Amino acid sequence: MVGSIPTNFSILRWSILQALVGMMMMILLRSSVQGAVHYYDFVLTNSNFTRLCTTKSMVTVNNSFPGPTLRVRKGDTAYVNVYNEAPYGVTIHWHGIKQPRNPWSDGPEYVTQCPIASGTNFTYEIIFSSEEGTLWWHAHSDWTRSTVHGAIVILPAEGTTYPFPEPDAEHVIFFASWYNEDVMELMDEALREGGLTTLSDAYCINGQPGDFYNCSRDDTYQLSVDYGKTYLLRLVNSVQNTDMFFTIANHTLTVVGWDGAYVKPYITDYMLITPGQSMDVLVTANQTPSQYYMTGTPFFDGQADDFDKTITSAIFQYSGNYTPSLPAYPTGSPGFYDIDAAKFFIKHLRSLNSPEHPIDVPENITTRMYMTIAISMMKCPNDSCEGPDGNRIASALNNITFANPSVDILQAYYNNISGYYKTDFPDKPPHVYNFTAASLMTDNVTMSEQGTKVKVLEYNETVEIVFQGTNVMNSGENHPMHLHGFRFYVVGMGIGNFDNVTDPLTYNLNDPPEANTIPIPKDGWATIRFRANNPGVWFMHCHFDRHMTWGMDMAFIVKNGKTAETSMKHPPAYMPPCSTDSLYGPLQAYLQHED
Repeated sequence: MVGSIPTNFSILRWSILQALVGMMMMILLRSSVQGAVHYYDFVLTNSNFTRLCTTKSMVTVNNSFPGPTLRVRKGDTAYVNVYNEAPYGVTIHWHGIKQPRNPWSDGPEYVTQCPIASGTNFTYEIIFSSEEGTLWWHAHSDWTRSTVHGAIVILPAEGTTYPFPEPDAEHVIFFASWYNEDVMELMDEALREGGLTTLSDAYCINGQPGDFYNCSRDDTYQLSVDYGKTYLLRLVNSVQNTDMFFTIANHTLTVVGWDGAYVKPYITDYMLITPGQSMDVLVTANQTPSQYYMTGTPFFDGQADDFDKTITSAIFQYSGNYTPSLPAYPTGSPGFYDIDAAKFFIKHLRSLNSPEHPIDVPENITTRMYMTIAISMMKCPNDSCEGPDGNRIASALNNITFANPSVDILQAYYNNISGYYKTDFPDKPPHVYNFTAASLMTDNVTMSEQGTKVKVLEYNETVEIVFQGTNVMNSGENHPMHLHGFRFYVVGMGIGNFDNVTDPLTYNLNDPPEANTIPIPKDGWATIRFRANNPGVWFMHCHFDRHMTWGMDMAFIVKNGKTAETSMKHPPAYMPPCSTDSLYGPLQAYLQHED
């Protein structure tokens, strides 16, 4: 009755209703600020796949190669429950996702976690913040990345759009390696014997080698397009150890994104994409309706000439009624050794730097590092290894060959457990020499020191790293360096030895591209800058798997700030325990740190 005094029951019911409305408003407000929440299940298991007339069993996610695509919007959060039914421990890394304050879900084995043991599961919390565009996920244990990987599509936040005309459709183009043999057995052999690694038998586009390989033509990936429409292609390179040129016969490409950030549109006939990188490109179907090859051609600039010299292909196929002929082949695709084409492409990438997509390049640098990148050697007992002079082939940053600890660095750091890492990673190499000389074979530069060393940064430090490529043991080549936990600005790049007086004068501080993976030129240098505003433990390594396995790695520890909002999140209730369940647990790894 209107105006009557409510009973105790109605008061309680009204209070509950008000509370529910309040909770709903809080949830809606939080959703509007933080974005949507997504849930995925990943099941790692052995599956049989046939390529190149060969059938083998290999570890995949949800029985697919490549694995499933995560599709979110900027600012969303995803929870991925990984069930490991593979025969060895595995971790998953969310490549290019900064994971603010959340290194617990970053994934590199023995750096931020120990492997998810066979027969167990672990849930990753993936926090999307400023990333927008195409990124990817992959296994970060041993060489499992070869078959355990997939794309991450990050759409603009609700109410916003692309900084270019809306495409008519979009497709993921995923490059990967194919080995006829078990890739883990190949790694085991290479590390046991200390020599070179086995080359892949093919490259793949979206899991298929393409027309130029045996037993492959019937399954070549085909991308159906309509005349006059524009397509957004989301490219990812998960090839194990090789950069790739990408072309579409008779079609121009417009690059609009790199590593989850936008770039000024760049029109080109070809692209260079290194392992670890992702790129967004627009292509308009404006040619005579027919079939056109999309090709992935390897690029190599080293002297050893040890790479898979094959070409993967897919078909850009127009819909409609026409008499198909043999697909047109790209006539302008760069060759295997076209260094000039590689350099020309990289130098044209610039950040958008618009009001909607601003950049913030650190200018007052507080920490400077000069980091040499080298293939090196370590002594083998009785000179019994297959490397030069019976030594083991290794690799190093500032002459330090990284070794995995038996307890992951993050756990040791968070719990203040000593003995698993040292905080003396050097800011510069121990020896200064002509880093790009034609022949470098002295023990001072060819023999590296093994250790688990990190660089400690105060919260909000501004960091500049000059990566210097070297020609130690005549092994100079491009190295795609990847930093976890951050997107950095590529402010400079050049050939030869870095000159700290003249080369900084060439830096681009106006519109440098943002990236998480940068190719360091053969016998050259590249400078990156970032702000250390993400507390935690963050891995940095070459994204050629053989170089990473040989020790071309290090880690940063970024300390907490002075507030809860600038401090690392607490660990989840469960983290995989450290044991010997991975293929190379602490006691078995050939490059493992010995306590």
